[in-house]
Amino acid sequence: MVASIRIGVLRHMLYRLIFWAAILLCLSQLLITLWRSDRPMAMKSGNINTRMILQNMIDFHTARTTTPPYESLLTVEPWVDKLSVQSEQLIMDQVQKRLPNLPVTYWNQNKNKAMYYKNESCAKFPSIYELEFNNVYWQSLQTSNGSFHLYSAYYDVRKLSRIGPAVRILGMINRIEPTVKTHCQFWFDDHRQPVIVKIMEYKYIWYKKWGNYKQGIFQPYLIACQIPKSHHHAVPASVSLVENVCDKATNNLRVVYNRPAEKKGFAVCVKGLDFLYEDLSVRLVEWIELLHILGADKIFFYQLQVHPNISKVLNYYESVGRVHVTPLTLPGGQPNVPGFQHLYLTKKVNHKRQNELIPYNDCLYRNLYSYDYIALLDIDEVIMPIRTRTWKELMETVMVKALAIRNETRASYNVRNVYFLDDLIHTHGWFKTMPKYMHMLQHVYRSKNYTKPNQYVKCFHNPERALTLHNHFPLACLSQGCTSYAMDTADAHLQHYRADCVKTLKKTCTEFRQNSVIDTTIWRYKRDLISKVSNTLSSLGFFPAI
Repeated sequence: MVASIRIGVLRHMLYRLIFWAAILLCLSQLLITLWRSDRPMAMKSGNINTRMILQNMIDFHTARTTTPPYESLLTVEPWVDKLSVQSEQLIMDQVQKRLPNLPVTYWNQNKNKAMYYKNESCAKFPSIYELEFNNVYWQSLQTSNGSFHLYSAYYDVRKLSRIGPAVRILGMINRIEPTVKTHCQFWFDDHRQPVIVKIMEYKYIWYKKWGNYKQGIFQPYLIACQIPKSHHHAVPASVSLVENVCDKATNNLRVVYNRPAEKKGFAVCVKGLDFLYEDLSVRLVEWIELLHILGADKIFFYQLQVHPNISKVLNYYESVGRVHVTPLTLPGGQPNVPGFQHLYLTKKVNHKRQNELIPYNDCLYRNLYSYDYIALLDIDEVIMPIRTRTWKELMETVMVKALAIRNETRASYNVRNVYFLDDLIHTHGWFKTMPKYMHMLQHVYRSKNYTKPNQYVKCFHNPERALTLHNHFPLACLSQGCTSYAMDTADAHLQHYRADCVKTLKKTCTEFRQNSVIDTTIWRYKRDLISKVSNTLSSLGFFPAI
């Protein structure tokens, strides 16, 4: 009996000895690692990690060797989050932020009022709980001849618009040249009856020669409804699209009308980002900082699926007011599952390009009255002034030249495309006076030749004139049509940073590679750019502790 007790005691002591030996071994390894490091921040974080590891091991040992008495389990209360319960108003505020096209405030003010046209069975104001949503950000209308997925609505009172005050609705319809007759139900503040008008126009935002011109495929459209003269003094709070006058709407869009007291200079719009697996965060920081130096007042991003590091970058710049990020989905039966959506957009190129027209035109109409110029750029493109330093100085020079040719403002001002291909640097090596991680500062060899005039250009668009936008040019314009002034390459060009040319330029791309020149225009900004990029990357934790 005594022998068995002694064996038990010895076994217990052996277990304790093994446990503390393991702790000492881990501690010694950590101390050796910290001793070898000459970085104070690493030492600090190492001490924190050491305490955490020791505490976790002690907690684990305690959990293995102690069990709470049964009686205590009858009174203990698990920890749960009791602070997240929110009022209905707070929830509504969050919904409005997440769904900017939903007229939450207007509905909240009028939800208990009898609002209809002529009688209760005709054009009754719809509850937001009865709307038909599609893929989060879209609202739908099913008609006798086609399905409509509506993205947003905008108040247009531009002087050059011949139809006068109007609401334009951006969406996609699975019909080409729709023939179905539809109506707009306008809802105004302090009015219990809607104002109802016929749709004036379905404006196709595409050219049929580009493909996908088939019934059943969702096509981008800008739908126009004139506001009657009796209501020219007021801005509609919301609008619904219906087939018949008395239909109860399945959609209700907040009418966007952003008109600040003073216009700013330049806005940049970026199509739906699709970089789920590609971490372009560092290059994105360099691009955002360069555009800000050149004169971009704000960059408007639309986001499909992105890498977590890209989200970190966008969240930071949004917090300091440099960018605005709008989540985006594809409407209808198109996929929105991460990964699968990327494959779909890669394989269905025309579908991809048609979908891109929604964020481009939404960005235009949200900023109609806020900026002098709007540029549609990808994150591998920069409109680079050559003789001047900023976009403002560039456009002052360009306007003098353009007006000397024809005394009118143009719908757009375009710059020629030139490739700064990734592999051109390999022949010449890296520039030791530039950080290696700054892609654009390192890649200063470009093709000697530009792509052809009007081919792959990018523009500063005039929002007073543009009606619908495509990636490269306006597709439809107000007043004198889509006039565009081509800037001299001595004044500016589009620096396009790519691994390869676009597929349609495969033959020409060999010539581009064989005839390259050095172009260090960007180095004018290197001191400021390196400082801003490095500070941002450091504050976001992209550098190891130094």
